[in-house]
Amino acid sequence: MTAANGTILKFGYPGTLIAEYPHWLVLLRPQQVTAGALVLAHRGGANAFSGLPAAAFAGLEHAIRDIEGNLKALVQYERINYLMLMMVDPHVHFHVIPRYAGNRTIAGMEVTDHGWPRTPDLTKFALPSAEDVAKIVEEMKFLWRLSA
Repeated sequence: MTAANGTILKFGYPGTLIAEYPHWLVLLRPQQVTAGALVLAHRGGANAFSGLPAAAFAGLEHAIRDIEGNLKALVQYERINYLMLMMVDPHVHFHVIPRYAGNRTIAGMEVTDHGWPRTPDLTKFALPSAEDVAKIVEEMKFLWRLSA
């Protein structure tokens, strides 16, 4: 299994890395469609969900429990969406979009969920500076350490 495939690199690895699991990485999504938007990316080279090894499916439980608990603490989302799009970025990954009515603040940025209560609007997003990305990543890493 590779440490970082092309999809993972496109989403800013290693600078956006929040947490590592045996088969998965949790990355900050550079385009913050909603506050706390993440990418849950498989570490290997699979281009189809059905192509993952059984251990990767088993490993999803731990990663998802951590994601949901830590995002709830960070942005108090009302719902959470996992989008597996894989049209532009071919390796297995999910866009994790916390959903909420109104705005949330992260790293001093106010981020609106433009699609609420319908499908997330992926064309509207906040684009944090490199400095803000580093702040958000550190804050999220801290939450992961607290929940471990």
